[in-house]
Amino acid sequence: MTELLQHIQGPADLKKLSIDQLPQLAQEIRTAICDQVSKTGGHLAPNLGVVELSIALHYVFDFGHDRLLFDVGHQCYPHKLLTGRLGLLSKLRTREGMAGFPEPRESPFDLFSVGHAGTAISTAVGMARGDLLQHKEGEQLPHVVSLIGDSSIVNGIAMEGLNNAGTLKRQFLVVLNDNGMSIAKPQGALAGYFDRIRVSHTYEEFKKRAHELFARLPGGTTLEDLYNRAGTAMKAAVAHNHMFEQFGLLCVGPIDGHDIPTLIDMLNEIRDYDRPVLLHVKTVKGKGFDFAEGDATTFHSPKPFRVEGCRVEIKGGGRSFTSAYADAMIDLMQRDEKVFAVTAAMPDGTGLSKVLPMFPERSLDTGICESHAMDMCAGLAKTGLKPFFAVYSTFSQRAIDQVFQEVSLQNLPVRVCMDRAGFVGGDGAVHHGFMDISSFRVFPHAVLLAPCDEPTLKAGLEFMRQYNDGASFIRYPRDNVAEKPLQENTPPFELGKANLVRASRSDKPDVAILGYGTMVYEANTAVNELVQQGYDIALYDARFAKPVDIELVAQLVEKHIPVLTIEDHALAGGFGSAVLEAAHDAGLDTTGIHRMGMPMKYVYQDSRKNQLAEVGLDSASIARKVRSILESRAAHDVQVRVGVTPTRAGR
Repeated sequence: MTELLQHIQGPADLKKLSIDQLPQLAQEIRTAICDQVSKTGGHLAPNLGVVELSIALHYVFDFGHDRLLFDVGHQCYPHKLLTGRLGLLSKLRTREGMAGFPEPRESPFDLFSVGHAGTAISTAVGMARGDLLQHKEGEQLPHVVSLIGDSSIVNGIAMEGLNNAGTLKRQFLVVLNDNGMSIAKPQGALAGYFDRIRVSHTYEEFKKRAHELFARLPGGTTLEDLYNRAGTAMKAAVAHNHMFEQFGLLCVGPIDGHDIPTLIDMLNEIRDYDRPVLLHVKTVKGKGFDFAEGDATTFHSPKPFRVEGCRVEIKGGGRSFTSAYADAMIDLMQRDEKVFAVTAAMPDGTGLSKVLPMFPERSLDTGICESHAMDMCAGLAKTGLKPFFAVYSTFSQRAIDQVFQEVSLQNLPVRVCMDRAGFVGGDGAVHHGFMDISSFRVFPHAVLLAPCDEPTLKAGLEFMRQYNDGASFIRYPRDNVAEKPLQENTPPFELGKANLVRASRSDKPDVAILGYGTMVYEANTAVNELVQQGYDIALYDARFAKPVDIELVAQLVEKHIPVLTIEDHALAGGFGSAVLEAAHDAGLDTTGIHRMGMPMKYVYQDSRKNQLAEVGLDSASIARKVRSILESRAAHDVQVRVGVTPTRAGR
């Protein structure tokens, strides 16, 4: 156990340490985080880069009373250790341990459960206004601090927040953690702007430019008054012509984000300024470990790894859907010169890091701006190209308006490829892809499809390449592809047609299961159990959530065969709902159609396997559901035979 860190039960214990002791604490925090992430995986490089900054913030502010809001919440591990959660670190990203993102259920020091970029400034503005409005005379007004990182400042929402922050007439601090990185290498003109801004390391260097810079800032007597109140470091660190000055913020820095004494001095000076301030801090992503500093993209959120001397070995875990997607895209781009690949700051997470260097003229990482990326894809499609936008399911939600206005309304064939659909495991509720079907199937001419393994992923992407009648959306999970596909020969995708992957023994099976996406494999395991128990089950790979295979559904319903739909998506508006709606519109009896999917609740961090079991979407639960359907049906038939009017209970 570490010497200083083990005694930190909260920020009050941190404040008992001398400033000279804080570098040792920083090293202990780094070691603790690196040791744990090497065992369980998790966000490493972004947390290593904010250790000193997190210490300084908690040393100066009182976040039991003050407000600390995180943007890109994956840089919160040091904050959690400083707020008494060392005991939860050993079970990082599991239900019993520490969440990988800020989590209010875990601690009152976490104000929002947050894992999307660009949100902290806006929510902080709301809290700043709310606190001011409800502030009582004689009480201390809470300070408000937003910690921004990994280039999320370029996100459109962040800019909207800054635009409103500049109108505040009270203390408000935005800390810009500029580490020269996004999740991958930062993209866009703003990244180049930050690269050109150097760090001022010493007070002597500050002093050389102090009076000249402060005197040239706009604002007249107000800023002159601030100058008279400021200390030496503050005066000299004010940045003239910093771009965010135009938003009405006093911009300070950049300063060294790993120099604890300077950070503490600067934060002490800024803390009580009664106007919005932006503190620009330069840090090194992955700080403290050469392998993480040298390859911050790989070690942004690695799987478990082992360090052997100068070599670091990341543990393998089978072939992922992400890797399969990358290879399938390379094949498409080699065969079709009109295919254009796009991602929004997630080249590694979506597999496009393999595509970008091979096709530099026909691929692009836009940075953290999903709305822009979707609109850009609409523009590409308008010119006749075939854009494929690789994006996490949870991040595709950030571009729904663009799908509506620029894609669907223009009936443009943009292809959206959604990784991390369904349950995502350790990232938890902030990243589950639970609403992509319900979000996108409302759009006219849109097609929604899902593969169950690597061959169907390839076939689905090939279908999308040729589909030009509207937008198309494919979803696949953060999981490995099956080592052995269910079918030796995968038939091509036909619009709105399901595929029989496991035939029943008779023309009238006991139940027909329609699995959507990888739930086909969970269902197949359940069928193995059911067959051994004497049941006769037909299993279909549904393939399409829009349009559903209504001909197949009609055949099953007309034969009085119970139908069970299974999906790794919310029941509300999902694949099962689409089947029910299509059956109702076709005038079919829907009482024999049953659904399984995500319940109406948030499911927190754990393994994907445990999450499926928790909500009853694992193979054992599917088998129980089938038996329940058949037991209810048998009871219903008995009631009919004896002349009792059946109730709807159990259906």
